[in-house]
Amino acid sequence: MVISTIKHNHGRFSSRTDAWSDMQGKPGPLETSCGFILLNFDSILLLQYPQGHWSFPKGHVEKGDADHHSTALRELTEETGISEITIDGEWTHRTEYTFFRKGRETPKEVFWYLAETDELEVSLSHEHNNYLWLQFDEAEEQITFEQEKELLRSARHHLRSIGRSL
Repeated sequence: MVISTIKHNHGRFSSRTDAWSDMQGKPGPLETSCGFILLNFDSILLLQYPQGHWSFPKGHVEKGDADHHSTALRELTEETGISEITIDGEWTHRTEYTFFRKGRETPKEVFWYLAETDELEVSLSHEHNNYLWLQFDEAEEQITFEQEKELLRSARHHLRSIGRSL
């Protein structure tokens, strides 16, 4: 099983100075989300968020979620209508970053999983502006944040290591 942690401050999220952060008081509580790098044959699903960035489907852990896989699946289904997936139990990553909400720095962690589906039709939720199924190289170009490009490269490396030609 591949498990790693990638910690970054996304450029538009945590670019303020420490002095400015100190003036804002304590950081907000840690937020936890879970998501999938979703593969359909040789294409990756990307969603465009209202802020304009492109990323993978993900969302917040809720009290009724049994575990992180169920959180990621619930969010995938809510955001895309896709519910039939197979999770690769050999690959997972955890990322960390901070962002600002209402002037307060908020830390966030995201648990990422790799999954495959045969479903191509997407019923996009109101939470997103657009979606794309892209080949790996195109997806890497489209993804906004370097941290998530690193995730995609890691997933691709894992898939190649188990004999997938991508």
